[in-house]
Amino acid sequence: MREDWEQVERDYLSPLAAKSYETKGRLRQEEPCPIRTEFQRDRDRILHCKAFRRLKHKTQVFIAPEGDHYRTRLTHTLEVAQIARTIARALRLNEDLTEAIALGHDLGHTPFGHSGERAIQKILPSFRHNKHSLRVVDVLEKDGQGLNLTWEVRDGIISHSGEEHLPHTLEGQIVRIADRIAYVNHDLDDAIRSGTLSAEDVPAHLREKMGLSQGERINYMVLDIIANSMGKEQVAMTPEAYDFMMELRSFLFTRVYRNEAALMEEATVERMIDRLYVYYLDHLGLLPHTAVQAQPYVMVLDYIAGMSDSFALQKYNEIAGK
Repeated sequence: MREDWEQVERDYLSPLAAKSYETKGRLRQEEPCPIRTEFQRDRDRILHCKAFRRLKHKTQVFIAPEGDHYRTRLTHTLEVAQIARTIARALRLNEDLTEAIALGHDLGHTPFGHSGERAIQKILPSFRHNKHSLRVVDVLEKDGQGLNLTWEVRDGIISHSGEEHLPHTLEGQIVRIADRIAYVNHDLDDAIRSGTLSAEDVPAHLREKMGLSQGERINYMVLDIIANSMGKEQVAMTPEAYDFMMELRSFLFTRVYRNEAALMEEATVERMIDRLYVYYLDHLGLLPHTAVQAQPYVMVLDYIAGMSDSFALQKYNEIAGK
């Protein structure tokens, strides 16, 4: 059956697509699965790992919001996967690889979203969630054995954001841009739901060009990418659409991500992360027995970065005697 899927890749996918039978391999060699391609196997490993399940209790933007409809890091991940697969299918690229990268891209995200990430960076300036996502799949999962993913998935995970190299596969490039499409649109939607913004606060020319609803904005961006990337060796928006998206992102940074309320929350998160770090550094024996052996500060930060929001808050309250 695996061979049948590999033949489908040969017959249907674009010459520019990554083919599972041409993978650059895994960190440790394994026998092929009889029914799944290498990228299908990676997708399943990510979907079933503990770090993926913890995403349901990790902040996207709003910390411990009241209401059932705000995004979490898990729902963000699923929205990225949906957008990315739509683009991959239209471009006849490898959907399995695209989905595996999308599902794994934020496994290394900290509790309390980017506020938590910046708090850890105060302790370890080199910490980046994309690098930690790779550490999760390579080292931390399965009690130190790692998931042993293919090179293509690992490359897409580490290069999905930040200043890392552009992904080497077009599928990785899709996830990199789908991640941004997802968060600028659903974070705006959540900000409007919370009352932080109203729809009319969005600059008028952006509303007129991309539409007012989340669905209209995503559709505008996705269609632009597909039309601009068909048959090309790079996945990208047109300059006009990219500028509109980045203007919307800048608007969110000013009005949502870095507004006064967000900065107050970030100060609280920083105090919590710092207290947890100091405490566990002095009490290494309280780390899980499955903790991967490393320098003490690395072990503590691995533990804290893997916490869900609720677990981090619980442990902080226990330490603080609240």
